[in-house]
Amino acid sequence: MGQAAENELVLKQDLKVVAEVRQFVRLVTGEYGMDDFVPCLVASELVTNVLRHASAPDDDVTFRIGLTDDGALWMEVQDASCDLPRIQRADTTSEAGRGLYIVDQFCRCWGVRPIAGQAGKVVFAVLDAT
Repeated sequence: MGQAAENELVLKQDLKVVAEVRQFVRLVTGEYGMDDFVPCLVASELVTNVLRHASAPDDDVTFRIGLTDDGALWMEVQDASCDLPRIQRADTTSEAGRGLYIVDQFCRCWGVRPIAGQAGKVVFAVLDAT
C-alpha cells in the first residue's frame, strides 16, 4: 500500500508528547478534510504503546501519517525495539491493556513490519476515509 503524502514527527521519550501527536493528527486530517476523532484515538494508542513498552530512553521514536493510494489514512510509529506488540486481554478493572484492541476495532488493518538488521520495527494502522 503506497502513500501519496507523508508527514513525520520525531518524538521525545515522554508520555506528554501524546497530546502533541493528537494536535499533529488534527492538523494533518484537517488538511485532508477528514474527521479527526478516530485518527487521534488510534494515534494516541499507537504512540502510548511504543513509549510504554517498546522504547528505551535514548531511542528515537518517529510517528508518520499520510494517505494511501486509495485515500485511506495511514499512520505508523517506528521504534528501535524488535519486541512485537500483541492484543492483551484486559479485565473490567484494568487501567491498561486495551490499546491495540481499540486500534484493531477502528482500523481497516494494522500490523508490524521489521526493520532490516534487527534495527527495530514499524507498527502501522490504516483507517478508511470518513
